[in-house]
Amino acid sequence: MADFSIFIVEDDPIYGMILERHLALNPDYEIHLFTNGKDLLKNLYRNPSFISLDYRLPDFDGGEILKRIKQYNPEIQVVIVSGQEDISTAVSLLKDGAYDYLIKDESTRQRLWNVILKIREHDNFRKQIEILQDEVGKKFEFEKTILGQSPAITKLYSLIERASRSAITVSITGDTGTGKELVAKAVHYASTRRKKPFVAVNMSAIPKDLLESELFGYEKGSFTGAFARKTGKFEEADGGTLFLDEISEMDIQLQSKLLRALQEREVTRIGGKELVKFDIRVITATHKDLAEEVRKGTFREDLYFRILGLPIHLPPLRERGNDILVLAKHFSDTFCHENKMKKLGFSEGVKEKLLSYSYPGNVRELKAVIEVAVVMADGEMLQPCDITFPLLNSDNFYIEESMTLEDYCARIVSTYLNKYNDIPLVAEKLKIGKSTIYRMKQENRI
Repeated sequence: MADFSIFIVEDDPIYGMILERHLALNPDYEIHLFTNGKDLLKNLYRNPSFISLDYRLPDFDGGEILKRIKQYNPEIQVVIVSGQEDISTAVSLLKDGAYDYLIKDESTRQRLWNVILKIREHDNFRKQIEILQDEVGKKFEFEKTILGQSPAITKLYSLIERASRSAITVSITGDTGTGKELVAKAVHYASTRRKKPFVAVNMSAIPKDLLESELFGYEKGSFTGAFARKTGKFEEADGGTLFLDEISEMDIQLQSKLLRALQEREVTRIGGKELVKFDIRVITATHKDLAEEVRKGTFREDLYFRILGLPIHLPPLRERGNDILVLAKHFSDTFCHENKMKKLGFSEGVKEKLLSYSYPGNVRELKAVIEVAVVMADGEMLQPCDITFPLLNSDNFYIEESMTLEDYCARIVSTYLNKYNDIPLVAEKLKIGKSTIYRMKQENRI
């Protein structure tokens, strides 16, 4: 059965048959020929893939019938075929949704053939994108991605499901490494916005003086180095979800601009005057207590209530009981599969050791521990000796004679970054400037 339906609307029956025979050379095309607009409109319920429309029909004007087609189904592609070359008419029809405007001459048949090939290619590309987007959505089915059976995770499933039913703002809290971005993606891919972009911005990873241009974009020439227009994250996320990670690290001066953007649903690029409207869902995350930050004066109260929405708190791994073992087995099996290794079992001693640890790095730390254990294992089952927990909370920071003081500083900063994955927090804990850490990263010392 043909998989591409074509309607030819032509009041000249001979010319209509010529077009029909030419297009029928492709067996994938199912072609129907009409000589007037009335018969075409009666058959629109068939939802053709493509319509070749004669501009001058005995009962309808081409512009009027084009509008009726687009009102019925805007996805139907329409090419106007006319005996007269009228630029103003062509421009008007293209504005009303016509795909192209062709003049009747000796090359019309081939041009029509080429147009249909382009439309089919675009349609196939669009379908492939939709399939890929559906596949991505399946990967983030939250009950398969966020693993666990504890009461806290059962409650989390319920909140994600409720959040996905609407476009309500979601605020996620939890310690570093608990999976806040994973929850944000689960909400996005379970919602009606799943075929639109998911754009993540880590506020703590972008220097303060660059964050505004990253969020709102800028116009060419707006500052030194602005060689071309840059689209901001708000524009990139249009129709989808904007995930603002570590929102508490945002400079308080920029918070007012963020508040205005969220209230007005529009932004102005740096150096520009044009208002750019957007339709996004906002999800925020932080490891800090935002209410406390408001009391301290480091976070705006009005912005706090604007982004609060539906609060979702992720418990630390140490409070999730046997979820530790569920996650550990998942990480082990996944690592073995990716590295073409035989899956390993867990001895009772391993289970006891895993359940007795506090996991200051949460799920991220557990994953790292298990992957190292799989590499170190000798038999078909993990043993307690294979499990090694990092000494991040220990005073035992090993010394090598060949290391300089600068090397030690880099190792300390690197260790804390691996634990917290948050530059401002590391800078605060180590009592050093954030610029020092940025510089060390730039120099590839960490």
